[in-house]
Amino acid sequence: MADKNAASCATCASPKKKGPCGGKGMLTLKDGVWGINPLAIQVLGICSALAVTNRVETSLVMGAALIFVTVGSNLLVSLLRNYTPHRIRMIAEVAIIATFVILFDQFLKAFYWDLSKQLGPYVGLIITNCIVMGRAEAFALQNPPILSMVDGLANGLGYAAILAIIGFWRELLGTGKVFGLTVLSDHWYAPNQLMVLAPGAFFMLGAVIALFNAIRGPQEEEDKK
Repeated sequence: MADKNAASCATCASPKKKGPCGGKGMLTLKDGVWGINPLAIQVLGICSALAVTNRVETSLVMGAALIFVTVGSNLLVSLLRNYTPHRIRMIAEVAIIATFVILFDQFLKAFYWDLSKQLGPYVGLIITNCIVMGRAEAFALQNPPILSMVDGLANGLGYAAILAIIGFWRELLGTGKVFGLTVLSDHWYAPNQLMVLAPGAFFMLGAVIALFNAIRGPQEEEDKK
């Protein structure tokens, strides 16, 4: 087992390849944020995307929560991958993920009580988020710790970016404000109440996904089909 870890570290530190983890670091970061964006491309974790994005502030906090959990859980799952029996790996992953979720939730309750109340149960529901478990299973179990952390960071950033975009436009169009500051004056703009309701979240999510895919353009796999 020690030999496997040494081999993984040696691969990442190979002088023949440029960049972190033999050049895989930047590719992993780009994939998580753009190529396989968990929300815009894989359409995962949409419950929180629809529930907490009526304000930029709550969107950013939820994004930060997912980043913290994915980075931490990927790191621990990767460190323990050679020591965890295969038959109980998913139980171990859920326990690790739950630990990081609880830590973030308690931090919010201790220092940002108002935000914690606004987010309600959605921080706790990160435990069941397909993104976190998916990255642990698909990536962290097969890759060294540093690269696994990069993957968790990339997917967390990709998710957080989409949440922030949706939250910005929903708050702006729904209230005329951003971060509580008036941007669209009541004298000439009538707030669109649909944007602060659940249907507004669906419309904005669909628009962001459509724009995201339009910018990316058709991919090679789609062209072959």
